[in-house]
Amino acid sequence: MPTPLTELPVRRLTLQDLTACADLGEDRDWPRTEHKWGLLLTAGTGYGIDDPEAPEGKGLIAACTLTSYGTGAPHDPSYAVIGMVLVAERYGRQGIGRRLVRHALAEAGRAQVSLSATPAGQGLYEQLGFTVASSAEMLRGHFRPSGPPPSVATRPATPGDLAAIIRMDTEVFGHDRTAMLARLPAFADQLRVAEDQDGLLGYAAAWPDRDTHTVGPLIARDTDTAKALVASLATGTDRPLRIDVDVRHEDLRGWLSAHGLAPVLFNTVMSYGAPALPGDFRRHFAPLATASG
Repeated sequence: MPTPLTELPVRRLTLQDLTACADLGEDRDWPRTEHKWGLLLTAGTGYGIDDPEAPEGKGLIAACTLTSYGTGAPHDPSYAVIGMVLVAERYGRQGIGRRLVRHALAEAGRAQVSLSATPAGQGLYEQLGFTVASSAEMLRGHFRPSGPPPSVATRPATPGDLAAIIRMDTEVFGHDRTAMLARLPAFADQLRVAEDQDGLLGYAAAWPDRDTHTVGPLIARDTDTAKALVASLATGTDRPLRIDVDVRHEDLRGWLSAHGLAPVLFNTVMSYGAPALPGDFRRHFAPLATASG
């Protein structure tokens, strides 16, 4: 007898699964995102369930990623993010997504876990014990400069900036994500910093995602610094920008809308193991990606 779908083995994904991951995304009407999958599978861990009807290693019916942060990560993480939760359309609503998320939670161990939920998935995550922690608004469009120039100076980041970026990021994000940030200069098309005579005021990256440049992470001392970083990144690309902004940053969201970026959708950020997200949201304006925090 065939193995029940909810008992099919879950295995770790590798970079050899990039095409299968992108194919699975296309099956659910996601544009192909091999670039992002590559980062998540190297800085984090991917889990998948092979298609029982396809030759071995030739297809997936479900996949997700788990990115762990903190001292000892990934073996003893203090915080982790589940992302890219996908189930092939023909296998939807058969308990496979629930099984995969439970597997990721077990792999996270004692760590607090968060994820970004669409309205379609929020009910499942609530059943698994996640609670609403915050929400984010995705904005997208060509940035149109207007008004006075930003009052905060920015410049391209250099290798010598990485240590200061990691120190500030750990303080603001709430956990050490050195393994992710060390890959950021190669992953992003742009990485910029803002500073004054006392040191780093913030940093931001823009990386290619389909036909846009996604802005993230965006970590800054204040909203004016965040605006200056976004404006400087916009001068370096002809693509539309995409950014997922914590809804509590109303000033930045309004400024982005006034400069050509239109609201697209809201995602609910959910937490498992603690009611609130770690870190200082006042300086954490946008994640690297919703799938990684």
